[in-house]
Amino acid sequence: MIAYFLLVHRYPAQFKRLFIAIYAPGNLYVVHVDKSSGTELAKDIATFLSPYQGVEILEAEDALWGGYSLVDAELRGMERLLEMNDRWTHYINLSGQDFPLKSQDYIRQFFAANPGKQFIRALDQRKERPDTMNRVSHLFVEENGKMTATGVPRRYPTGDTPFIGTQWKAVTRSFCEYVCHDPHVERFKAFYRGSFIPDEAFFQSVIMNSGDQGIVMNDDLRMIDWVPDGDIKLRPRNYDTKDLVELQRSTDLFARKFDAEQNTEILSLLELHLRSPAANIYRAPNAGAKSSSTADSPERISV
Repeated sequence: MIAYFLLVHRYPAQFKRLFIAIYAPGNLYVVHVDKSSGTELAKDIATFLSPYQGVEILEAEDALWGGYSLVDAELRGMERLLEMNDRWTHYINLSGQDFPLKSQDYIRQFFAANPGKQFIRALDQRKERPDTMNRVSHLFVEENGKMTATGVPRRYPTGDTPFIGTQWKAVTRSFCEYVCHDPHVERFKAFYRGSFIPDEAFFQSVIMNSGDQGIVMNDDLRMIDWVPDGDIKLRPRNYDTKDLVELQRSTDLFARKFDAEQNTEILSLLELHLRSPAANIYRAPNAGAKSSSTADSPERISV
């Protein structure tokens, strides 16, 4: 059984197609609709989800890019999923612009073949991403719908190492229980409330400094094509129909991202793909089979 947490802030029609593609009886789903998206979108999503079992909508809060509110939303989603039942084994977070490349049967087979593994990108921030250290070396304040850089320097928690990756992950229930409830995590929660873009660093730093959370794979199981974008160092390119063959052949479980307002045909083609044997029967990939389009790159700009 898989527990999903979905972040939605726009494109309700596209979200509905994603949800239908990942829905399977027995799984659990918690959906957070950003409060700033407005009541009409929230009502639309709630009406759509009402017939489905094992689905709950999390109380809406503003989830500000760059702020701890994104981490807080995810922690609240994890806690609710833990409360819903004790039978699920793995947690996956998605945005409304992601889409699966494999069926739910395949994904269950995949996790059964990889017990105890945590799929999250985690790089030593000081050694491999020193250009982002200003996200944690100085205090940031989240207030009134914006992030403010105070310029006030501060030290990282003594004895711990900062890590960085992407927002996306597929982790075990035991890690969710640890990050939500273990008192040893409180120092990270307190510290990252004052950091910039903590959704790409908080969970990585917790898991890598805990020492007993199983094997960390440095892989978020997402096919992402990072491209330059002006002042933003890298962003995920929107996939379209010309990417179909690569998406079909990928060993990743999900891809991001898609914009159905620009190209809806690619989602229709992937919906057909999800009914194919390649998307339903898990076979352990050969070494090095990981799609080369997925890079060890953060999604956000460094300040």
